[in-house]
Amino acid sequence: METVRVAALQMRSGMDPARNAADFEALVREAAGKGAVYVQSPEMTGALVRDRAALKVLLKPEADDIIARKAAALAGELGIFVHVGSTAIARPDGKVANRGFVFGPDGAKLATYDKIHMFDVDLDNGESWRESATYEPGTASTVVDVPFGRLGMAVCYDLRFPQLFRAQALEGAHILTVPAAFTRQTGEAHWHVLQRARAIENGAFVIAAAQGGLHEDGRETYGHSLIVDPWGRVLAEADHDEPAVVIADLDMAASAAARAKVPNLKNAREFRVEASGGAAQQRRAS
Repeated sequence: METVRVAALQMRSGMDPARNAADFEALVREAAGKGAVYVQSPEMTGALVRDRAALKVLLKPEADDIIARKAAALAGELGIFVHVGSTAIARPDGKVANRGFVFGPDGAKLATYDKIHMFDVDLDNGESWRESATYEPGTASTVVDVPFGRLGMAVCYDLRFPQLFRAQALEGAHILTVPAAFTRQTGEAHWHVLQRARAIENGAFVIAAAQGGLHEDGRETYGHSLIVDPWGRVLAEADHDEPAVVIADLDMAASAAARAKVPNLKNAREFRVEASGGAAQQRRAS
């Protein structure tokens, strides 16, 4: 294996896709100028728009989406891998996908992933989110081969479902990706520990580009884009919520080394859950 330089872009996407595309381009160029051969942007790179009616006015099909087209052009021009963490895409059936893309150094699309797990939650500060009211969840996990390894694709709330990342690791993914727009409240509580846990339990690198700060639609996101090694160490972080480029060099041999030290992927066993006691008996009786 080899050492590869990667970048996570921290953004503060607003409600204007053209302006967000310009910010995205500037950060991609900065990352490439620093030697990154793989660059990842956050969830909803193209626009953060909470109002569903306003979002639908902005929607384009994949072939016409400004972020997807910009990413393909930049990948081809700069000769790098560009991973759009996600953006909202109009599906042919009239529904909306929260879709990520990976483009190769020739500008060709290598993979897409539609976010599987919808952020339908009510937080104790009064925030309420119903992603399923706008987006159609994906049904398939995605891994993609690149010269320096295999990438597993995910988006934001997927982070809380470890079975997704375990399945990708078992399919040979040595790099797990979690582009996100974590709320400030959940980010302050769980962002670091969940990213490090996914790295540790799978012996994999985790790259997590994040949205950060107060956005035009009123939401506030946590920032703190991270790159974590397979032993759970944070290699690089934006320790704030401002736009930034986070760079790290990944020694790809470290994933195999971590899995050899703690071979939990090999040691896992099938099991069943047996419930006992009064509560379990009551459930069976009802």
